[in-house]
Amino acid sequence: MTRRNTLKSTTLENNAMKKKVVVAFSGGLDTSYTVMYLAKEKGYDVYAACADTGGFSAAQLKANEENAIALGAKSYVTLDVTGEYYSKSLKYMIFGNVLRNGTYPVSVSSERIFQGIAIARYAREIGADAIAHGSTGAGNDQVRFDMTFLTMCPEMEIITLTRDGNLSRKEEVDYLNAHGFKADFTRLKYSYNVGIWGTSICGGEILDSTKGLPESAYLKQVTRQGSEIISLGFTNGELTSVNGEEFNSRIDAIRAVEAIGSAYGIGRDMHVGDTIIGIKGRVGFEAAAPMMIIAAHKFLEKFTLSKWQQYWKDQVANWYGMFLHESQYLEPVMRDIEAMLESSQRNVTGTVTLELRPYGFSTVGVDAPGDLLKSKLGEYGESQKGWTSDEAKGFIKISATPLRVYYGAHPEELPHD
Repeated sequence: MTRRNTLKSTTLENNAMKKKVVVAFSGGLDTSYTVMYLAKEKGYDVYAACADTGGFSAAQLKANEENAIALGAKSYVTLDVTGEYYSKSLKYMIFGNVLRNGTYPVSVSSERIFQGIAIARYAREIGADAIAHGSTGAGNDQVRFDMTFLTMCPEMEIITLTRDGNLSRKEEVDYLNAHGFKADFTRLKYSYNVGIWGTSICGGEILDSTKGLPESAYLKQVTRQGSEIISLGFTNGELTSVNGEEFNSRIDAIRAVEAIGSAYGIGRDMHVGDTIIGIKGRVGFEAAAPMMIIAAHKFLEKFTLSKWQQYWKDQVANWYGMFLHESQYLEPVMRDIEAMLESSQRNVTGTVTLELRPYGFSTVGVDAPGDLLKSKLGEYGESQKGWTSDEAKGFIKISATPLRVYYGAHPEELPHD
């Protein structure tokens, strides 16, 4: 088997002109270098593919196409997987109120998986010999792309020039400029990843643990002052209306929330966590829609779910977010977790009001047909209607029995002055 693989590798080397490679092309420095180097130095037929999870404008996608061809790609294609990303993962992240370490809405982590899946499908469709991506050797994305490709198309070679050569930004820019591609990547102090579920910001002050990001680092600036009340409507856990306007498209509903919230600078924060490769990582982000939608959804659940529904849903949702981050989306147990999350949403329907202000917001109220707060048995702190005072005393006495038993045997452990 080893000999056969070696012979195959040698054959591909000798027939490089015939080798077909799909490059996961974002239009950034690393993938631009990858396209040009593989086309010019290796003579491969390069197929550039941009997997869009909702972060590219039409103008950016047009520029990507033009740049890919200018860099030497034989063809370019945009793979729009925004809808698939929502229906197969993002909605479950909302159902689970997923925030990594209670802070980060798992934006890039989850997007990369679906970008990788789309690239792998396209590579199989065109019969590619190899897939290339621009990830470095110091981040999580190399794991997410490689694991997806190894699982979906194990017969294909994975090419990672930036990682294998440990290339610096200067080396890549110098190579592109020397070969006639004059796009200026050197002026970017920060690197951004923009998607439907937020924007991540890396570089600059983030590399210094003592510093935060300046206002200028954020792509969306504060344009609104004062306060504003908005309403978010949910149907079985999914966002379906914003300020009374019904949306057939869940993606459009998310974008509507983002437009309102980002004008107040809502959803900005810094995440510090453990990477897949074992080192600590720090990233800034702006995610108005995710933070507002998750907060509103969680608030609605407090009114509509039972005590143990909330508890057990939180347990599996934490694992769901962790597995997404750790590149385990394709693990079969994720489908089981999704089934539980979806089942838990059958009564999560209603409208949540939020009060927005610059850089923050508050939950205000809920109007839901399944509001468990509206119980005929009693109003908390006011009056009981479903039991008598004697029944309450008996309940309390029985509930205290395990403590009375224990401290009856160990009175010395009771609190003392």
